[in-house]
Amino acid sequence: MAKDKGKKSAEHGPEDSGPPVPPRLRERYRNEVSQAVAEKFGLDNPMERPKIEKIVLNVNMGRHLEGIKIPVNVKETVLSTLTQVSGQKPVVIKAKKSVANFKVREGSETSAMVTLRRERMWHFLDRLVNLATPRIRDFRGVPTASFDKAGNYSMGLTEQGVFPEIDMTKVNFTHGMPINIVFANSNPERSRFVLEQLGMPFRRPETK
Repeated sequence: MAKDKGKKSAEHGPEDSGPPVPPRLRERYRNEVSQAVAEKFGLDNPMERPKIEKIVLNVNMGRHLEGIKIPVNVKETVLSTLTQVSGQKPVVIKAKKSVANFKVREGSETSAMVTLRRERMWHFLDRLVNLATPRIRDFRGVPTASFDKAGNYSMGLTEQGVFPEIDMTKVNFTHGMPINIVFANSNPERSRFVLEQLGMPFRRPETK
């Protein structure tokens, strides 16, 4: 019996560890935001309501990798940043063809990308809204006009240090990060409402 008990402990971890904590924003969406969307836009069928499908992070490495004189490993820094802030291994994108005007050669590593879904997506959005954006210098809110016709939202960060996971004293290269929040069943008005309800700090119009 003692042997079996030890085996169970090894497989499942400490008895007091408990189940993983569900993403806060996902629970808020399910319990509050979804119904608020239904009431505001008249969407009684839950399948018709807008929902976040994925979040894509992308860092362009090409313009930095072309500078041979830069004494840093740009690729290593970018991959490390994306791994730390997303909890997921990035994918390196290679150029499909050469573009002389942009000094891009076919097969060169031009960018790194992470696509987040499900729990990791919600956890990242929570950190972005509540931890990262408040750390932006002179922050006045994220742009309100960065929605496409399908309701997908794009924003950009100028440096990775706004994420508390990144220790800038150990970083030898500062880079930005475009973030794309992809919706289903949406449009700009619906997506903005959902993000506002989840706490996204949109820029307020300036009063004269």
